[in-house]
Amino acid sequence: MRFERNKLFASSVGLVLALVVCALDAAKVNKHKPWIETTYHGIVTENDDKVLLDPPLIALDKDAPLRYAESFEVTLTKEGEICGFRIHGQNVPFEAVVLDKSSGEGIIRAKEKLDCELQKEHTFTIQAYDCGEGPDGANMKKSHKATVHIQVNDLNEYSPVFKDKSYKATIIEGKKYDSILKVEAVDADCSFQFSQICNYEIVTPDVPFTIDKDGFIKNTEKLNYGKEHMYKLTVTAYDCGKNRASEDVLVKISVKPTCKPSWQGFNKRIEYEPGTGSLALFPSMHLETCDEPIMSIRATIELETNHIGKGCDRDTYSEKSLHKLCGASSGTVELLPAPSSSANWTVGLPTDNGHDSDQVFEFNGTQAVKIPGGLVRTSLKEPFTISVWMRHGPGAQEKETILCNSDKTDMNRHHYSLYVHNCRLILLLRQDPSEAENYKPAEFHWKLDQVCDKEWHHYVVNVEFPTVMLFVDGTSFEPFLVTEDYPLHGSRIETQLTVGACWQGGNARMAQFFRGNLAGLMIRSGKLENKKVIDCLYTCKEGLDVQLPEEVASTVKVEFNPNQSSLTVEGDDIDAFDKVMQHISYLNSRQFPTPGIRHLRIATTVKCFNDDSCVTMSDTEGYVMVLQPEEPKISLSGIDHFARSAAEFEGQEGVTLFPELRIVSTITREVEVDAESEATERVDDDPTVQETVVSEEIMHNLDTCEVTVVGDDLDSEHEGLEVDMDQLKQHGLEMSSSHLGLVITGVNTMANYEQVLHLIRYKNWHTEALFDRKFKLVCSELNGRYISNDFKVEVNVIHTASAMEHVNNAMVQPNFINPVYQASVDLSGHNLVNAHQASVVPSAATIVIVVCVSFLVFMIILGVFRIRAAHQSTMRDQDSGKENEMDWDDSALTITVNPMETYEDQHSSEEEEEEEEESEDGEEEDDITSADSESSEDDEGGEQEDQQAASRQQQLEWDDSTLTY
Repeated sequence: MRFERNKLFASSVGLVLALVVCALDAAKVNKHKPWIETTYHGIVTENDDKVLLDPPLIALDKDAPLRYAESFEVTLTKEGEICGFRIHGQNVPFEAVVLDKSSGEGIIRAKEKLDCELQKEHTFTIQAYDCGEGPDGANMKKSHKATVHIQVNDLNEYSPVFKDKSYKATIIEGKKYDSILKVEAVDADCSFQFSQICNYEIVTPDVPFTIDKDGFIKNTEKLNYGKEHMYKLTVTAYDCGKNRASEDVLVKISVKPTCKPSWQGFNKRIEYEPGTGSLALFPSMHLETCDEPIMSIRATIELETNHIGKGCDRDTYSEKSLHKLCGASSGTVELLPAPSSSANWTVGLPTDNGHDSDQVFEFNGTQAVKIPGGLVRTSLKEPFTISVWMRHGPGAQEKETILCNSDKTDMNRHHYSLYVHNCRLILLLRQDPSEAENYKPAEFHWKLDQVCDKEWHHYVVNVEFPTVMLFVDGTSFEPFLVTEDYPLHGSRIETQLTVGACWQGGNARMAQFFRGNLAGLMIRSGKLENKKVIDCLYTCKEGLDVQLPEEVASTVKVEFNPNQSSLTVEGDDIDAFDKVMQHISYLNSRQFPTPGIRHLRIATTVKCFNDDSCVTMSDTEGYVMVLQPEEPKISLSGIDHFARSAAEFEGQEGVTLFPELRIVSTITREVEVDAESEATERVDDDPTVQETVVSEEIMHNLDTCEVTVVGDDLDSEHEGLEVDMDQLKQHGLEMSSSHLGLVITGVNTMANYEQVLHLIRYKNWHTEALFDRKFKLVCSELNGRYISNDFKVEVNVIHTASAMEHVNNAMVQPNFINPVYQASVDLSGHNLVNAHQASVVPSAATIVIVVCVSFLVFMIILGVFRIRAAHQSTMRDQDSGKENEMDWDDSALTITVNPMETYEDQHSSEEEEEEEEESEDGEEEDDITSADSESSEDDEGGEQEDQQAASRQQQLEWDDSTLTY
C-alpha cells in the first residue's frame, strides 16, 4: 500500500515538473532578434591580430533572462544566448569570436598579418545570431547588420627620404629672407604620425641659416656677396617617430649682388577657425621692389577649392531644401535623395563615406537606378527645369545617360533624356503625337570643355519648348546644334524614368551607362528656374573678400570672378597697393564649414619704365587651413513613458506623442584657464595654465526629423500618425508618411521643429488588443552630417472595465507619466521598467506565468486530496464494521452563527489587504489571484465532502442587505 502511495505521489510530482517546464517554455520563446550596435570603430596594430573595438562587441537578446530577478528561474533552454557572429564582405581578413554566450560578449581579431601600407582601413558588416529554441537550435534569429570600420595602426618601419637629391637657391645680398627655399622629405609609412616630417635640421655647423619644421630655410643675418658667393648645407629630416632620414641632402644657396622685387611678410600657413567671420590673409605683407622704379603692378590672388565638396564649400542640405532656400518653393522633385525609409531607390549606389561635405553618388558604368512611378509628372507641353551637379572626365565613344524616360515594356523609344556623348551635353525631347506630324526640334547639343574636365559643375536646363537654355555655373549657353525629328507614334505603353542609364523596354535591360559623379539631380515641373535662383544654387559659401580703405579706393582697381575664388588688383602706387593686399581676407559663412586645406597662389606682374631692366616675380604660394569645427550634439528629451485611456486613443484628437519635447544642441570645447585667477595661490614666476572642458548651447537649423514605430509596422486600417498640416506649411516644412512612420523635412530652426513635433498625434481606432506602442524620434542637420540621439517614447493603453470587474479600487490602473530630461541609454527594446509600471500594464508573459502557477497550485491540492482520499478509503475497508457503530447522529443538532463576528472578520481581513497593498505595491494582483484560486478550490472540496452541511449553512445565513458599512 505504501508503494502505491509513493508511486501515486511520484506521478503527481512528475506532472507538476512537466507543468513547470510548460510554463517556462510558454514564457521563454525565441521571439526576439539579437541586438548589436549599428556602427563599430576598431584599431589594430600592424603585425598584430588583436582589435580594440569602440564600443565593445556585445550582442543583447530580449529573450535572455534578467540576471537580477528576485524570483527563482529554471533555465532548461538556451534562448537569449548568442551563438556566434558572422562577418559579411569580400576578402575580409578578420573573424569574430564569441567569448561568452550568455552575456553576448565577443571579439574581432585578424586572421592574418596586416600591412598598413597596403590598406589603412577595413570596412565590413557583422551580424549576430542567437542559439534558437531548444537543443536543436530551431528558430534561430539574426540581428541587423552593423558596419565595422577598423583602422590599421602603423609601425615606424620607414625613414624619411628627400624628394630631390639636392636643392639650389639664389638670394640677394644684404637682405633677410622669411624663406629662401623649402626642402621636402617624405615617409612611406601609412599613418599620419609616422609619415609626417616633424623636424628638419641643418647638420652643417656655424652657418647663417636656420630651418623650420616645415622645411623652409632662411638666413639668420644679412649676407655679403664679397664674403661668400655660395653656401653648402647638409640637411636631414626626422619623422614624428624620431626616425632620421636614410640619406642627408645637400642644399646650395648662391648669393647674388642684385635684388629682385618680391612679396615680404607673407605667412605660408594661415589657420581659419570656423565661426570667426573674415580673416585677413596678408596683414603684414608688402612688396619689396629693391628701389626699382615701378610703373604699375598687377596681382592675381587665387583660392583653390576644387577639392572641397562640389568645387567649394556650400551648404550640404538636400537639394530640395536648397531650392526652397533659394526661392524655388514648389514643384521640385529630387531624383537622387539621400537614402531613407521614404526614398530607398538610391540605397545601392556608392556614395562618399563622409558627411563633412556634400553627398555625391558615383556611377562606374554598371550602375543605374529606377525612379518610382508617379514621382515625376512632367509634361513636355509645360515648361520644366532639369538641374544637376556633374563631374565627368574624358570617356568612351558611347552615349552616357544622366537621365532617361523611355518605354517600360515592348519598345525601346526614348521620350526624353539628358546624356553625354563625345564631351557634348545633349538633351533629347521627343514630342507626343499631334495632329500635324511635322518635323520638330528633338535634340539640343552643347559642346563645352566643362563636360570632360573632371571638375564639378552645376548644370541647369530650362525647357519651354521649342526654346531650351543651358546654364553652366551660372553662365548661360545656347545650343550650337539643334536637330529635328518626327513626334513619337501613339502608344499606351507606360514609361520608366531612370538615372545613370536608359531602360530598354524591348530588351528588359539597362543600356548607355554613365561614368562619373552626380549629385542634386532635380526636376521642376510647370516653371523655369530664374537667374536669381540659379546663382543662389551655385554660389559658394567661402571665398575671397576685400574692404577697400577710403584713401586708396580711387587709386587701386579690384575685380572678382563670379564665385569670388579669384580677385585681381591693379595699381601704380606701391603704398596703396600694399594696403589693399593687407585688407584681402578669407570668409566662410557656413556655421559648420568643411575642414581642410585651401591653396593660395599670388601671381604678380610688374611693369617698369625701362623694360630692359625690369625684373620678373615668381608666384607666391601658401594655404588656408580651415580647422575642424566643434561638432554639435543634438539632444532630444522629454516624457518618454506615459499612459492614456483607450478612449483618448480612439478620440478625434488622438494622443500627443511628444507633449514636452525639447531640442537642445551643445558644443564642447576646451578653454585655457589661468590658475593665477583661482583662489589658490601660485608662484609668480611659475604660472600654471589648465585646460577646462566647457559645454555651450548653440542654435542652428534642422533639416529632417523622422518618427518611426518600434515593433510592428503601422496598420493604416486602425491606426496612424497625424500632424497639423497648416503648421507645416506655415513653417515651410513637408511631411511624408508610410507604414514605418513619418518624416518631416525642410530647413528650419530647432524652435519651429519643436512646435511642429509637439503636434504629432497617434490614433488607434481598435484598442481592445493594444497594451502599448513604442515610437522613436531622430532629428538631423545638414543632410545627416549631425544626428541627434534616439528619443524613444512608450505609450501604454489603459483599458477601463465595468464596475463589477473592479470591486477593489486597487485593481484600477492609474494614469502616470515619467518625465525624462536627459537621453537615456537604449538597449533596443529592453524595457527595464520598475515594479509599479510592470503592475500597471502586465505583459503577456506575466499573464501566462500567473495562469500556470495557479494551475500548479490546483494540481498540488488535487494530488494531496487524492492521496488523502485513498488513505481514508483503505481505513474504511479495514474498519467497516466499527464505522457503522461509530456514525454520529447530528440530525437533532442546532447551530447558531453570530453574524457580527463574520462582519468583524471580513472587516479585519479588508484592513489587512489594504496594508498589504501599501507594502507590496504592484505585486498585489498576483497575491489576490493566488488567494482567490486557493479559497475557491477549498470551497469546492468542502461542497463535495458535505453537501448536507452546506444546505444547513444556507438556512443560517444572516441577512445583511440593510446593513451600511
